[in-house]
Amino acid sequence: MKILALRETHPGERRVALIPPTVEKLVQLGAHVEIESGLGSTLGLGDEAYVKTGATVAANRNASLAAADMVLRLRKPLLEDVPSLKRGALHVSYLDPFNERELVQKLAGAGISAFSLELVPRSTIAQKMDVLSSQANLAGYVAVVLAAQRLDKIFPMMSTPAGTIAPARVFIIGAGVAGLQAIATARRLGALVEAFDTRPVVEEQVKSLGAKFVKVDLGETGQTKDGYAKALTEEQLQKQREAMARHCAGADVVITTAQVFGRKAPRIVTADMVRGMKPGSLIVDLAIETGGNVEGAQLDQEVEVNGVRILGLSNLPGRVPVHASQMYSSNLGSFVEHFWDKESKSFRLDREDEIIKGCLVTHGGEIVHEMVRKVLGS
Repeated sequence: MKILALRETHPGERRVALIPPTVEKLVQLGAHVEIESGLGSTLGLGDEAYVKTGATVAANRNASLAAADMVLRLRKPLLEDVPSLKRGALHVSYLDPFNERELVQKLAGAGISAFSLELVPRSTIAQKMDVLSSQANLAGYVAVVLAAQRLDKIFPMMSTPAGTIAPARVFIIGAGVAGLQAIATARRLGALVEAFDTRPVVEEQVKSLGAKFVKVDLGETGQTKDGYAKALTEEQLQKQREAMARHCAGADVVITTAQVFGRKAPRIVTADMVRGMKPGSLIVDLAIETGGNVEGAQLDQEVEVNGVRILGLSNLPGRVPVHASQMYSSNLGSFVEHFWDKESKSFRLDREDEIIKGCLVTHGGEIVHEMVRKVLGS
């Protein structure tokens, strides 16, 4: 089976789909791995690093696309790449399928079996393939580091001959993977940390990391079967905002991580709440790429409102591309290996498997993922 790994073309993207150790693992499985020249250049990895593990370097990108049985990449494919893919080929990457109607339809029409890694089920067996969790983990870390760099205060308490410096107060909204890593990182830096999540089940995890869990009675909430927070009603959101306002006002740093998969991020921090914060305080909006949690946040900009700075920077995992690529490549390699048939030395597309059911979007000329088909109206 011929597997092709493509170089990322998205502006500013420094992460890569495969690093040499994963390529070596795939070659040992019996795959013929081909890479686009320059695949690892953003990490300082030359083509020779891949060749040493058994890969070959594509001489012609379009010809390699047309010959590949499986294409691996990080970002969703370009529309102009789809016609070059061989009918029946497998394509594995992020797809953002709920917001990419034309792309999904083109992939279906071209007869491509397209897997959306965002849709890999959050089950125990699929943990090693969970790209959302691996990248969100790094995003939570980077968010705190960015806040520490930009805040006009230090995070830890210090007792000095010149007096005692009080620790910074950090308030984290959303205790999923990114939020929990943000809590852990802020605590390591010595901050006092409070956290809120609509799911009461995460209270124990928040406390285990040394943070205070903020309780707000929202009535019935919870999480989906995949561990995502359920969308709140407008009444619940308003009650949440009122409680959030008090905690935001006392914080030096607020980090928002609340997202509902496949939908626009909920607006949690309003303009009034921002105005109620102390001048010199800072907000980091991790949900900016899906619309943002903070009113006034701007994509890839730092804006100031009444002395409060709001960071709306995209692709935070891409700011630590070495480890982000290491984790993504491992996720991707685990996905391929899990379904690898040793006898035929090829990927076994088992439509009855729960993981395949969860993330296969197009197959056999059709959109086969029920939720994607429903959202796109196909």
